[in-house]
Amino acid sequence: MQEKLPLLITTGEPAGIGMDIVLLLAAEGKLQDFDRPVWVTADSTAMQKRADELIAAGILKSCPPWKTINANEAIIEDDDFLNQMSQQSINSGAINNDNAFILLNIPCAAPVACGKIDINNSAMVVTQLEIAHKLAANKTVAAIVTGPLQKSALIDAGIKLLDGTMFSGHTEFFMQQSGCDKVVMMLANEAMKVALVTTHLALKDVPAAITADNVRQTVQIVIDDMCKKFGLTQPRILVCGLNPHAGEGGHLGIEEIEIINPVLQEFINIGIDISEAMPADTLFTPRHLANCDAVIAMYHDQGLPVLKSHGFGDTVNLTLGLPYIRTSVDHGTALDLAGRGGASATSLYQALIMANEMADKSLIDRLLV
Repeated sequence: MQEKLPLLITTGEPAGIGMDIVLLLAAEGKLQDFDRPVWVTADSTAMQKRADELIAAGILKSCPPWKTINANEAIIEDDDFLNQMSQQSINSGAINNDNAFILLNIPCAAPVACGKIDINNSAMVVTQLEIAHKLAANKTVAAIVTGPLQKSALIDAGIKLLDGTMFSGHTEFFMQQSGCDKVVMMLANEAMKVALVTTHLALKDVPAAITADNVRQTVQIVIDDMCKKFGLTQPRILVCGLNPHAGEGGHLGIEEIEIINPVLQEFINIGIDISEAMPADTLFTPRHLANCDAVIAMYHDQGLPVLKSHGFGDTVNLTLGLPYIRTSVDHGTALDLAGRGGASATSLYQALIMANEMADKSLIDRLLV
């Protein structure tokens, strides 16, 4: 019988709620809802301390045990060690039974205090991401599910990306580590999946970023990953125009006529089930959404407010275009809630569900038996 590859959770900033939400799911038995092991990157001492703090605060009555494996540089550089660790996970009858998860221990440089960021621990946060990339790239894990990190702390610590620019986020990190020229941000919940042509740009800068190449690359990545990672053979895609009423025939803007629709026609001509640019206020109606698998919006606040109105706490962030599956929680570090209660693990649970479903549909499991 072929075993399934693990899901890997990175807990991110140790002073935030990343460890809390893992422990909440573990205590509720929800990490055992998946027919594959769950691995977690964190500092083992900090994880145990956080569990004790949540129990002392009355947030948890108890917490199930986990199995700890020391990771750090060995896991990044030693392929033999990776293979041994995979087999150890498979052979351990305790996984998803007696033990809630496997903890990949990555030590912090400084003691962790709830809600108090120490930039001396920023290198540990990045090591989590390096390990996650390595494990996903060599198919030791089925998917990465990222917890929240504090970008400002990594910037203050002088952490840089491969291209020498300051750290700017998970997406850029994994894109550069994977050698990708472009990736696409998608958010998804039970109501819809929305991908973005542009992401975090000032509204005044969006029109200049709507180029033929940008639209074409975005559409191609969405098509490819809807097939490869969601298991669809002919995804149905609806595309928003940039302007009100999709430009009203050029009276309210010419981007649809000169840029967007010519690119979309290229895909229509080769048999792709994709719309021309549609008015967003028409596209985001039940009649149209019922007949599509994904929506492509031109900018952040065109698509995401509608999506989040259908399930803010249940929304999952995905990065399309990577050579592996990456989902993420759709919230921040919530430093004020760390170790104190009030944190919700719903987004993490939904991110795990989506990662698991994508892994099943993408046939990513390739362990030797």
